[in-house]
Amino acid sequence: MRKAISFVSFLVLLTLVLAACAPAATPAPSEPQVVEKTVVVEKTVVVRETAEKKITIGYGAPELSGGQGVIMNGMVKGAESKNWAVVTTNANFDASAQANQIDYFISLGVDAIVVVPVDSQAICASVQKAKDAGIPFFTIDRAPIGCEINMTVQSDNYMAGKQSGEAMVKLLTEKYGEPKGTVLELQGDLGQNVAQLRGAGFNDVIKNYPNIKVIAKPTEWKAEKFSQATLDVVSSEQIDGIYMHSDCVGVKVVLSALEQLGKKFKAGEPGHIFLTGVDACPDMLQAIRDGYADQASSQPLPDFGVVIADYIEKTLKGEPITEGEVVKEGALWSPARIVKADTGFMMNLATTSVTKENASDPALWGNQAK
Repeated sequence: MRKAISFVSFLVLLTLVLAACAPAATPAPSEPQVVEKTVVVEKTVVVRETAEKKITIGYGAPELSGGQGVIMNGMVKGAESKNWAVVTTNANFDASAQANQIDYFISLGVDAIVVVPVDSQAICASVQKAKDAGIPFFTIDRAPIGCEINMTVQSDNYMAGKQSGEAMVKLLTEKYGEPKGTVLELQGDLGQNVAQLRGAGFNDVIKNYPNIKVIAKPTEWKAEKFSQATLDVVSSEQIDGIYMHSDCVGVKVVLSALEQLGKKFKAGEPGHIFLTGVDACPDMLQAIRDGYADQASSQPLPDFGVVIADYIEKTLKGEPITEGEVVKEGALWSPARIVKADTGFMMNLATTSVTKENASDPALWGNQAK
């Protein structure tokens, strides 16, 4: 059994993550503090921490925009369901900050570490430190590159890109009577496997149609880069469609850029530029319903943390993780598949292709987010 985090450790965590926010002076108690409800302090969350806690999870978010807040809340929910404590941190796009936060988790002696990597390669140095300390290491949403961990739970990002590619081919074929045209691909951070897979799924479809031209622009998941790339390319090229590696980051600024250029039109109107993307955030679903966007591949973001909690529990109990299909009745991510990769076990959850026909489905996470 690991020691519960003391009130003093809690203050140290706040100092590390929220240095700009000075906490009120409070005498350190002689016994561990008991927190009977979830406490949220800026970017740090401690979930029902008590002196009797047996399991503590360190969770490192890369940032909290777009769907990342939903992912973190899912991790908290998964931990709460097992009566575990969770300490969460936000790296705010900074890989060095994330490494320091993981060092802090290790110093606390957490039972397991779960991270969405800022940088899939840089995270490997932290993975080795956790291994040396005997702490299991998991990632969600993104896998590491170049090292092996216990498990990754993520969307099937290749499937998501493939779904968006197939939708784009269909839209272009309907427009021209054959698959042709020019598409702007707004890529994520290509240092992360998630962007690599979303690009690969999309382009493996498009490459079968030589009359479709793709102009690729990296964005590093930054909204301003989505916007600028759209302004630069659409103002100088005849663009038929835009594929966004993340509609959470991109849809609002892309539509704003198109409006600025006088090229924001609804489906069916002359000049409409097809929009497809991965995530199916609330803004993207609304854009599809309004006719300004055409397709999104919905990720099961709220389920990542809930699903991985079961495999953390298995690992802590010494039970093996096995390859194969995972079926859960009623789950949009089912069937999923666990495979053994060079980075460890990987569970890929199915994505759902969303068009105007199913954009109002209440089961989609984007229609549940508030």
